[in-house]
Parts: sequence; C-alpha cells; structure tokens
Amino acid sequence: MLEATCHCGAVKIRVSVEPAWLNECNCSICRRLGTLWSYYHPSKVTFVKGAGTTVAYLWGDRGLEFHHCPTCGCTTHWEPVRKEGAERMAVNARLMDPERIAGIRVRHFDGAESWKYLD
Repeated sequence: MLEATCHCGAVKIRVSVEPAWLNECNCSICRRLGTLWSYYHPSKVTFVKGAGTTVAYLWGDRGLEFHHCPTCGCTTHWEPVRKEGAERMAVNARLMDPERIAGIRVRHFDGAESWKYLD
C-alpha cells in the first residue's frame, strides 16, 4: 500500500498496489506541474483525507480534471471528466515517499508532439 500526501496534509490518497511504472510527460501542463504520474483504476484509489475538497483545472479538450490541494497547491491527481465507466485515473507519485517508489521504472511520454513513449 502506498500513500500520497500533499505538503500540508489536507489531502491524503491511498492506493492498494505499487504501479508497474511511473509516467513523466512533457506536455504543456505536466511539465509545468512537475508531476510523475502513477495510474490506477478509480476503484483502487482511496481518499483518506480531503475527498471532494480538491480544486479541479480543465484545459485543452477538457477531458481531464487536474486536481490540487486548495490549501498548499500541490497537484494531487487527475481524473476523467466523465466518471461513469472510467478505467483510469492518475495519482501524482511525487507526493509519495521517495524511498517507496525509488525502484519503479520511469517512462518518458512525449505528450508535447508525438504522443508516444520515448522509452
């Protein structure tokens, strides 16, 4: 089990399993946020604290909501705008204990141009 906590502790997310890999994307929003995404089925993500309190930001095709803590501003997760039938959401692994994710492979995604993994 892994926990992701924002800086002030107002939002705490728990996931039941380690991700198979982490995603570093260079698209215009992810590179500015400095996120490292871990992907899960929404049923595998539990908000221990702060459920429903995060602030959503929508951009581009408005298909994803990027959420952040309203107190400290840390980006916590993204989820699809359409919740029904959603198969995937992401938790910002930079909010997890670095020692717990140190050995997990980081894949680099070219979200800026080709929409392909670079490795």
